[in-house]
Amino acid sequence: EIKMVKDIVKDEMFLSQMSEEATVKDKYIATDLLDTLKSNKDRCVGLAANMIGYNKKIICVSGGLYDFVMINPIIINKSGEYLTEEGCLSLIGERKCKRYKEIEVDYLDINFNKQRGKYTGFVAEIIQHEIDHTNGIII
Repeated sequence: EIKMVKDIVKDEMFLSQMSEEATVKDKYIATDLLDTLKSNKDRCVGLAANMIGYNKKIICVSGGLYDFVMINPIIINKSGEYLTEEGCLSLIGERKCKRYKEIEVDYLDINFNKQRGKYTGFVAEIIQHEIDHTNGIII
């Protein structure tokens, strides 16, 4: 099995672009994301496609026991606003940002099946950070 570990993009001009909707043709990007996340496990809990050079709305998240992919994720509900500080592989240092304790997300899974999930706590924070990336928002 060939691992497709990609370099992390640090170019803020590229990262600040709005990503495009992903299609079935982009499925290989999900695999590249998972491989790259695994290889950076010691310092990374989530990745967005633009962080590895693809301008597509695909993210992957470390959910603790397993990593999962969200394609074209959209937050449809959020509650419990709080302030925190986050780091990012594409940036140096940590930055303050606003997050929500609970979110509900519509997305496609790695097989392009429609899903809706509720997430709380740290996993919700990771998802919000990565969805921001797909919208060209850098913390």
